[in-house]
Amino acid sequence: MSLAFGQTVLAIPGPSPAPERVQRAMHRGSPNIYEGELVDMMPGLVADLRTVARTEHDVSFYIANGHGAWEAALCNVLSRGDHVLVLATGRFAQGWREMAEKLGVTTDMIDFGPRAPIDVEQVVEALKADDGRIKAVLCVQTDTASSVRNDIAALGRAIRATGHEALFMVDCIASLGCEPFEMDAWNVDVMVTGCQKGLMTPAGVSFVYHGPRAWAAWEHADLRSGYWDWERRARPELFYQRFAGTAPTHHLYGLREALDMLVHEEGVENAWARHATLAEAVWNAAEAWAEGGVVVPNVVDRAHRSIAVTTFRIEGGQAQPLRQWCEHQMGVTLGVGLALDMNSNVGAELFRIGHMGHLSPHSLLGTLAVVDAGLKALGLPHGSGALDAAISGIVEASRPAQARTA
Repeated sequence: MSLAFGQTVLAIPGPSPAPERVQRAMHRGSPNIYEGELVDMMPGLVADLRTVARTEHDVSFYIANGHGAWEAALCNVLSRGDHVLVLATGRFAQGWREMAEKLGVTTDMIDFGPRAPIDVEQVVEALKADDGRIKAVLCVQTDTASSVRNDIAALGRAIRATGHEALFMVDCIASLGCEPFEMDAWNVDVMVTGCQKGLMTPAGVSFVYHGPRAWAAWEHADLRSGYWDWERRARPELFYQRFAGTAPTHHLYGLREALDMLVHEEGVENAWARHATLAEAVWNAAEAWAEGGVVVPNVVDRAHRSIAVTTFRIEGGQAQPLRQWCEHQMGVTLGVGLALDMNSNVGAELFRIGHMGHLSPHSLLGTLAVVDAGLKALGLPHGSGALDAAISGIVEASRPAQARTA
């Protein structure tokens, strides 16, 4: 007998659950795309997207997923035969590299492995040894497969301190809106993200943010095409130019509602704090399960773990049975294990819990309780006290400040 006939829970690391308010905002007839409310709300959307990324720079919209944003970013600043340096901490920087090579860009990659962050000193050494060949440095803030989180602030400072002219390009698809990101203060030239994770809108729209150094590279980029070119998208004379044609009308209505919730109601910094508290609850549970058990967090050091997703390893390839039990018996869908590099099969030993976007403690604690039940139901060795550990951090964070310091 399955018990999964009540409310189900999607606990994958994107697309994250879309709030009912966002879904209701999208549930409407098609609007006039030439004038009226849809056109009038665009300046506010752009302003709020800048607020989330802490930037005064331009942002271009694409009717595409994150892979589309990758390609758009590359096409607007590079030419065939250009060379880039890719910093890999899992699968997704490698995927961006693969796309660059298919466009005729040559690459070098420093692979830091799927359990540790970028070593800034190695990057500095590579740039100091370069003779100007490297046109851009590519990395991710959070690798969604490995759940490694990189220190973008430190990396941005270090790159600029070398005096190297390479553009700094960052994938924030899994992290924007979930944890601190300061595009301008951190010397990021190009940032890519999508609407379906921290921005809480159903998948289908992505964004490329780009600053003055990226615009300077755009002047000479021969990979620019009619569709990916960001010139009119970022600074359109007419509304339709922002989308190279018909706008993703209903996504824009949903995004407007989501940004109202994130920017104007909760506040971006409060959202960062909420995500940090919920991530710690997951980590507390993870470390309790790992005591004498077969389930361990992929990233050992908390300082290097993603705030938005946690990847788990299960010895003996039991990740799939656990995921299936949680979904089919309990109605909780966990994230599948993705290979941590483009040539690996290790995804069979992994599962992931997404803790991003429209998420509150009761939903997250329910997910952790189901995983705990699944470990017991399948007879998988694990440490005890995971739920108490998860709850303790949430209780502490919820106390009034004076009670926490007493």
